[in-house]
Amino acid sequence: DSTQGWLVTDDGLQSTVSALSYSVDCLVIAGGAAGGGGYYGGGGGAGGFRTATGFAVAATGLTVTVGAGGSGSNYNGSVASNGGNSVFSSITSLGGGGASAGSHAGANGGSGGGGNGGHNTAGGSGTSGQGNNGGNGVGQYFGGGGGGASAAGGSGTSTSAIAGGAGTASSYSGSSVTYAGGGGGSTDTATAGGAGGAGGGGKGFGNDGAGTAGTANTGGGGGAGGNAITNSTSGGSGIVIIRYLT
Repeated sequence: DSTQGWLVTDDGLQSTVSALSYSVDCLVIAGGAAGGGGYYGGGGGAGGFRTATGFAVAATGLTVTVGAGGSGSNYNGSVASNGGNSVFSSITSLGGGGASAGSHAGANGGSGGGGNGGHNTAGGSGTSGQGNNGGNGVGQYFGGGGGGASAAGGSGTSTSAIAGGAGTASSYSGSSVTYAGGGGGSTDTATAGGAGGAGGGGKGFGNDGAGTAGTANTGGGGGAGGNAITNSTSGGSGIVIIRYLT
């Protein structure tokens, strides 16, 4: 009738069937990058952090990809692996940038990886709207912190270990959880490396110890290994949360 108080859902003419759509909120966090191994490595960058509210999606055919954390391996002298992208419908969050473990700069990503302290290299760049830059390596012995969702990784001074950038809190899961913290940098002169950024960032290590991996399902970057530890630590896997507006 003139007010259309009805909706065709099925008939013999498929061209008359209206496609159903729903409005959702979504949180899309990519995988965090691995921390740098070797001498004075940087912390891994956090996975990209993106949200959308009132996002229209079709009733079927949705693809959801949760990015893996960058895998830790022997990265002495190179750059650790980036985290994997996370995807929900048309929204893509970029994996965190791998940390430097040599004369290279930290890699770019959702948040950038930390630079190497042994070579005073720069941190990688974060992506606007997703994360922040990684910190620079300084003083020959202090690896930069990985960037986080709400803050850049620390570059600090040549007197202390360098922390990863802080992540961002979200209540999409039903309670407040902080995600996407950067990994802490390493040093050989302090008893402990840089702290991981709030939101699953792994702790860096001082002297000859291995860093701490990023926390799973937070997108946190891996912490750096100290001094002669060549094996880097893995980043934390990402997460995708979809909230249906009833």
